[in-house]
Amino acid sequence: MTRVFYKTFGCKANQYDTERMRQEVEVRGGITVDQSEEFEVCLVNTCTVTNAADKEARKFIRKIKRDNPGIRIIVAGCSAVLRGSEYKEMSEVETVVAGHDPVQVSLAAERKSELVQIRGFHEESKSSGIGDNPSILSYRRSATRGWLKIQDGCDRKCSFCATRLARGASRSRSLEEIINEALILSQRHPEIVLTGIHIGHYGRDLECPMTLSQLLHHLLEMVPGTRFRLGSIEATEIDDSLLDLVNSSGGQIAPHFHMPLQSGSDPVLRRMRRWHSREEYRTRALKIAEKLPYLGLGADIITGFPGEQEKDHEETVRLVEELPYTYLHVFPFSEKDNTAAAQLSGRVSRKVSRERGMQLRKIAEDKNMKYRSSRSGGLSFVALEQQGRNAITEDYLKVQVNDSELRDPERIYKGTLGGSGRDLYIDLHS
Repeated sequence: MTRVFYKTFGCKANQYDTERMRQEVEVRGGITVDQSEEFEVCLVNTCTVTNAADKEARKFIRKIKRDNPGIRIIVAGCSAVLRGSEYKEMSEVETVVAGHDPVQVSLAAERKSELVQIRGFHEESKSSGIGDNPSILSYRRSATRGWLKIQDGCDRKCSFCATRLARGASRSRSLEEIINEALILSQRHPEIVLTGIHIGHYGRDLECPMTLSQLLHHLLEMVPGTRFRLGSIEATEIDDSLLDLVNSSGGQIAPHFHMPLQSGSDPVLRRMRRWHSREEYRTRALKIAEKLPYLGLGADIITGFPGEQEKDHEETVRLVEELPYTYLHVFPFSEKDNTAAAQLSGRVSRKVSRERGMQLRKIAEDKNMKYRSSRSGGLSFVALEQQGRNAITEDYLKVQVNDSELRDPERIYKGTLGGSGRDLYIDLHS
């Protein structure tokens, strides 16, 4: 039996794909191990969001082969789509799978022909609990919260993004498949995060079109007792019906939105080829905060985008100060080959990009501390993590569990928040 170590770079969708690969390998007899254990195969699921991400993957491949000269390395993922020839030229790499096909990865791991592998596969998958559909993920390894990818690809054309080049057009999974996967995941995960590349476009391409709100409505009906959380979603795609559903779900949909902003300046947003203005984003964010009693609100921001002037940065700062963010992910611009942004003039120095990022992160940190303190004394419903020592609240706060009792991680717990700032904790109710 082949022992396999998995290394994943990039987003939740990529991490979901690794879990599908892991499951496919295990169905065929493979064994999943940690890096500290002995293994014969290393699967590297790559990210291609920037040139730096490609470089990081290649650096890892060289190091792990140097440390473990006898292993076989399989490279898959987004970077393998766009830079497959470069990985094939690396002496450390045995096989390149262009994309995220778990069957092709498992075949490469076992070094067997596809004809031999497919024969008898459905019988194996049934015995593993996956059922008749081997594309269903049964659980997320070593995690309390499960991830469920509801769609892949993207139809937008942001000038800085290469993910759509690697993953293609938006493609939605069927309602039946999503419900079936959610039911199986819910047996081991009290919270399920709906993820994808552009989940706000879920259902547009289906034979019978469906909205994200409609999908959530079905999930609430068919998978009771499980909390659902949305992954990254555009502010302009959070409509009133979705907000009403969050409010009426009794906590079954987490009041937490991660809404990419990228910039608070209209000139920069146009150069980014974003489809919303500063004011459209601002108006929607304030409306969302107004409709929910409390809210975990996050965003992605790119500093130092080509052509970003100091006044553009100041516009972003003012917007971040105004909106009720509870956290931010801030990145300096890093170009990616074959994207429109790579051809833009007006480069901003790395020093300036970093300084602007530090300023935004400081504002976000202050907002986070203030918000955490404001939640002290209130009730919260949490999913346990790290053997029950920490927990995640519905509004996406990481808190310490003020309890030495071992508890079942496969359920949501009610408790009272205490402390403040970084020292926020929760006393779980019996």
